[in-house]
Amino acid sequence: MQLVSLDDIRAAAGRVRGQVLRTPLLPAPWADSDRPLWLKPELLQVIGAFKLRGAVNALAALGERATGQGSARQHVVAYSSGNHAQAMAYAARQLGAPAHIVMPEGTPQVKVDGTRRYGAEVVLVPLAERESTAYRLVDELGAVLVPPFDHPDIIAGQGTAGLEIGEDLPDVELVLVPVSGGGLASGVGTAVKALCPNATVIGVEPELAADAADSLRAGHIVEWPAQDRARTIADGLRAQPSELTFAHLQAVLDDIVTVSDDEIREAMRVLATGSRLIAEPSGAVPLAAYLYRADDLPRGRTVVVLSGGNVDRAMLADVLG
Repeated sequence: MQLVSLDDIRAAAGRVRGQVLRTPLLPAPWADSDRPLWLKPELLQVIGAFKLRGAVNALAALGERATGQGSARQHVVAYSSGNHAQAMAYAARQLGAPAHIVMPEGTPQVKVDGTRRYGAEVVLVPLAERESTAYRLVDELGAVLVPPFDHPDIIAGQGTAGLEIGEDLPDVELVLVPVSGGGLASGVGTAVKALCPNATVIGVEPELAADAADSLRAGHIVEWPAQDRARTIADGLRAQPSELTFAHLQAVLDDIVTVSDDEIREAMRVLATGSRLIAEPSGAVPLAAYLYRADDLPRGRTVVVLSGGNVDRAMLADVLG
């Protein structure tokens, strides 16, 4: 299996330049003095999450490979718990391509509304039926499927966030990145390990959806039932790695740690009160590891990737109390 390379990620950076925000590294003055912390706020992207990087790169690469039949503008289908949905809807609208997005029932309404706002047709189904419904729509519509993480162009696009980390803080010692389907961690880990070979890259999962942690320790993919993964407050981290992303995670992650839902809530509060940043639960997961798993992590210059900020208002009000 061929893995995404630094050259692939650099090519993706060229494609997304001007359409994706180069997010800054924000210092966190409230962090421990012996563990200086920078926040990579992907929640500042126009759709509120890092997923825009992969979506834009995938559609741009599709256009490059077109054979003159307008492939870049043909109907596209995606399945997602929310952030890839909004990213695909936004990217497709920019290209004038119609889009159908399959989303699981129970997705926060803010994500459903955002996807519809960008012009996509939303199809709500049970969590376990997302992929099968998407493939059915591809056949019915003659569309192109753009998966949320299981594609080299998606991984390379997400890896542009890691490219920026390596360029902006070349002496970084620890990068904490959330893990779900594994596209972000695969891309970020690939870029950081290539540019900063002495850095440690650690994935972070909710305890209630820790299938990737189990898989890495077992040396093969360990499947968790969808209903088990659905228990966590971190609705964006309920997917499980594919063979492609799992191969990347094995290659670039030094470890995976897990955090509880209560710790995720507290991390959201710290971000809101300490840095004036509103993160969704999935986006706050890496900070929860920084706050509560210090004994399991190397000390030194740390970057936390805040993957998204599309949080339901009622949940945010409950978290902030």
